[in-house]
Amino acid sequence: MKIGILGGGQLGRMLIQEALKYDDEFYTLDPAADAPCHNISYFTQGSFNDYETVLDFGRDKDVVTIEIEHVNADALAELENQGVKVVPNSAIIKTIQQKILQKKFYEEHNIPSPEFEIMDGTEDEIKIALPFVQKLNTGGYDGKGVQVIRTKEDMKNLWTQDSVLEKLVDIDKELSVIVARNENGETQTFPVTEMVADPKLNLLDFNICPVFLSEEIESQIDSITEKFLNAVNSPGLFAIELFLDKEGKVWVNETAPRLHNSGHQSQEGNANSQFEQMYRVVKNLPLADTDAIIYSGMLNLVGAEGFSGKVIYEGMEEVLKLPETYVHLYGKTETKPGRKMGHINVLADSREELMEKLVEVKAMVRVIA
Repeated sequence: MKIGILGGGQLGRMLIQEALKYDDEFYTLDPAADAPCHNISYFTQGSFNDYETVLDFGRDKDVVTIEIEHVNADALAELENQGVKVVPNSAIIKTIQQKILQKKFYEEHNIPSPEFEIMDGTEDEIKIALPFVQKLNTGGYDGKGVQVIRTKEDMKNLWTQDSVLEKLVDIDKELSVIVARNENGETQTFPVTEMVADPKLNLLDFNICPVFLSEEIESQIDSITEKFLNAVNSPGLFAIELFLDKEGKVWVNETAPRLHNSGHQSQEGNANSQFEQMYRVVKNLPLADTDAIIYSGMLNLVGAEGFSGKVIYEGMEEVLKLPETYVHLYGKTETKPGRKMGHINVLADSREELMEKLVEVKAMVRVIA
């Protein structure tokens, strides 16, 4: 099959790396000439936000998928009209890429999500109580387009663009669950992972699997995934980011209609990775076993503060000497502060050992220029 991917970043790169063991042709579209997929696919430099560019790119493909949600969904809808298979479908991409529509989707389908108010310029008065989180309707990514408004003094920083104002949850843990559904309606769910964020960059720092939760909390998550998969009405792989609050209630933070940072540890820690699963979804093949086979964790390799230029991975040789430690670089030659350049997966026999290893590896390696 000729498989087209909108976006040529690291998620597309790792999908293609996994799928190269099968017999397909991969085509990618990205605005950056040196995108991570440029040298491992049939690459087109161009905007995945431009209607005509996306149409031209997708017309001769058997299936078109995405590795970033900020794409032209109207062009994808037209490709569907022309008989091209789009996974996930254009309707759910359009819903998820707009925070306002995404929140209304949860509300409509009784999927628990924090209380919210829409700010779209039609009302002057904000009714939601402080503190709250402001999420821009479109374009937010990797912690961008999100801010916390805690006090009346903070109100002066409120963005004027269309956005969701969401009640601030008293978070105990941030969790993620990756779910998949193929065209035949078969579904599979990966074990829940715990996400530990870098408070300064608002990026994922560590990801840990498995997470031991009470039966009651597991039941809430099972209910959320079931409701979501029933409501979504599309094949696809989706990452559902969750908040567990201090009172034991689970809330949906947001959903990504694609491969996700919180699934990277599945490359070595699960029977099959999220990338294998995504390939099977795109091809409408039987879905893969997702069981966790050992304790696994991931840490992001992020450009260090104060360094921009040709990347150097300081300490990497020492990391490569460690057992059950797996390096994944993204093919990005230029680093800058906060840029995701790669990740490292670690395996262990217990959660305690896993955390020790992750902290040790994080201290050993630095992304500089």
